Amino acid sequence: MTHPLFRKEMFVETAFAKRLQKMLHHSWDNRSWHLIVADPGAGKTMTIRDLQKRAGGRSVLAVVAPKNNDYEQALGDQLLAALGLPIRGHWSTRKPKLMGHLHQSGTEFLIVDDAHDLSLEHLMLLKEVTDQGRLQYDHPLGLCLVAAGRGDTIPLKETFDLPDPTWLQFRRRFDKLQPFCRIASHTSEEVRAILATLEQVYQPLFPQLNMRQWTSSIYGWLTHPVLDPTHSGRVTMDNLMKLVTTVLEWSYLAGETEVRAERFKSTAELLVLRHDTLKLIDGAGPEALPQDQNQAEPASLNGKEPERQIVLEKEQQNTTNTEELAAEQEHTSTSPKCMFSRTLIPIDLN
Repeated sequence: MTHPLFRKEMFVETAFAKRLQKMLHHSWDNRSWHLIVADPGAGKTMTIRDLQKRAGGRSVLAVVAPKNNDYEQALGDQLLAALGLPIRGHWSTRKPKLMGHLHQSGTEFLIVDDAHDLSLEHLMLLKEVTDQGRLQYDHPLGLCLVAAGRGDTIPLKETFDLPDPTWLQFRRRFDKLQPFCRIASHTSEEVRAILATLEQVYQPLFPQLNMRQWTSSIYGWLTHPVLDPTHSGRVTMDNLMKLVTTVLEWSYLAGETEVRAERFKSTAELLVLRHDTLKLIDGAGPEALPQDQNQAEPASLNGKEPERQIVLEKEQQNTTNTEELAAEQEHTSTSPKCMFSRTLIPIDLN
């Protein structure tokens, strides 16, 4: 059974987290507006959650953009729920009170995570509420729309560039020098620093853990074009944690006190080679983890993919067994020779 430490969700103050939080603090302090973009899996949500916990109270309000619901009420209800208010009554009567609740709660800064999912109506609501805050309460709000995106793409920019006066006004509210910002993921040296932190976290299970010695290899594996399609040369926290936790969990279940380089290499191959693989679940269903971790690792075998190699070996074994059985029956039976048809035998690799 796996150790509870592997199931624990943890926040590591990485270089990416520091960059993102510094940008968020800048927006908070200056009540400025920004669209912030980062790679999927970079660690945006965990970083926002940590900032909100440190801020305390309702001064920083973070919500997630509603998905598959383009109506403004969907975002409005999320803001009210984040304030701890009940969602009752008609939206037409609750909407005018929204900014009043933000003012009474002392909210100074709004963060919308997954902002790439915002609809036109959602954006219109943000503009209307913040306009009301300035006009009616003299209460300016900082706003950061945090979106996932790769390369030089700027989510929502096509909307902001529309010629309608509403969007010209919306665009004018963005910071004049840094309206659109990209927060970069991790360099090789930053990966080394994260590994040093994780060594301390998992020290109770592996007292002699030293993952920093493989920093260059880990960085190389995680910047493979499959995991870094834009060739940014940066490593996301999600891919790094998947690699490290998988290797450590497998080592722990195997009863090992040290982590071998071969296990890191085979797990990295698993992340890359199986990244887009559709795995067939059949028979009794998936097990938690294979008992023999060495067989589970995707080590290269004669240049063939591991599962295909296992299938070929078992097919050869089945063929041999069939031929031996046929020969035995031919030798012992007086009946005419039986003709065996070639049968496809399902192999359960689990």
